[in-house]
Amino acid sequence: MVSLTPLRHTPLRHAPLASIRRRARSPLAVLEALATPHGLDRYLELVNPMLTVRELRAEVTGVRRTAGPSVTLTLRPTRQWRGFAAGQFVTIAVDIDGVRRSRCYSPACSEHRADGQLELTVKAHPDGVVSNWLYANATPGLVVGLSQADGVFALPTPRPERVLLISGGSGVTPVMSMLRTLVDEGHAGEIVFLHYGNTEADVAYLPELRAIAAAHANVRLVLGYTAQAAGGDLHGLFDETHLADAAPWYAEAPAYLCGPPPLMAAVRDQYAAKGIEDLLHTEEFLAAPLAVPDADATGAVRFGDTLVENNGATLLEQAEDAGLSPAYGCRMGICFSCTQVKKSGCTKNVLTGDVHTDPDTEIQLCISVPVGDVDIDL
Repeated sequence: MVSLTPLRHTPLRHAPLASIRRRARSPLAVLEALATPHGLDRYLELVNPMLTVRELRAEVTGVRRTAGPSVTLTLRPTRQWRGFAAGQFVTIAVDIDGVRRSRCYSPACSEHRADGQLELTVKAHPDGVVSNWLYANATPGLVVGLSQADGVFALPTPRPERVLLISGGSGVTPVMSMLRTLVDEGHAGEIVFLHYGNTEADVAYLPELRAIAAAHANVRLVLGYTAQAAGGDLHGLFDETHLADAAPWYAEAPAYLCGPPPLMAAVRDQYAAKGIEDLLHTEEFLAAPLAVPDADATGAVRFGDTLVENNGATLLEQAEDAGLSPAYGCRMGICFSCTQVKKSGCTKNVLTGDVHTDPDTEIQLCISVPVGDVDIDL
């Protein structure tokens, strides 16, 4: 006879719901795993470059070239785009001679643009690799890499009763966005748009600026020409009298400034002299020359397999001098595109003067100089 032993009933042990969710993989995650090592977007772009899962991109839908030389691009972002606040910047990436290059540009359109597209006006600077390439090669249908908007150069909420917008040259784009945004919002407060150009022919958006001022009694356009004696409202380089003429109330209202380094410095000095620097908000679009003490230019810098003698320039410049092509977007420490790991050594931040000695830390190549021997993971 076989004796049967009753089975002991053991309660079922249920895994926590969070654990089940961690183990479960979404269909998208499964597809991306199958696409390894290239990623799903690498395959989708073979069908349609604008069909992406993760990457934010944009298609050029309009191109307009003007004197200067400058090119105005209209861009349609992919579905990942989250919009922007007037004054912020985006990073555009393009492939040039097989190398991915990225640069920062400020949208010039209103943040309330009805079709959701972006407008960028890019001036082709003499040494600008990306700006010159876009001016020469951008056509409708071109697909570029695009970042989400970033930056703190933006109008406050609620909007101020009075606002002074100051720009020079191609620094007009972020403040143009602010002006268009305020107009779209039906802002009734006083707006002064003070712009500097060498001559009238150098003023971007001039017909539209004049049309806005003519159509809105609360908008005053003030043009300053630095190399043209006739026409315009102001002449010569910026000084305090220009502020007093353009906006007599400037010491009591916020101002937003973007332009070339000499203009930026002159306006900052004036606001500091008046003790009202807290009212001035600025955005750089060109890097000012960085002064690096010669005494710090000792030792050698290693970029991966490349070893160079330290010449005192920024790490970005030294890497480029060595024939390397590290990523960067602004050269001013704003966008963090050039961030790399410093494996060892001492570096100095040329903007703040701070010295960093800890190993295995992230630094920005464009605003860091080596102090003695430095090893960069590049």
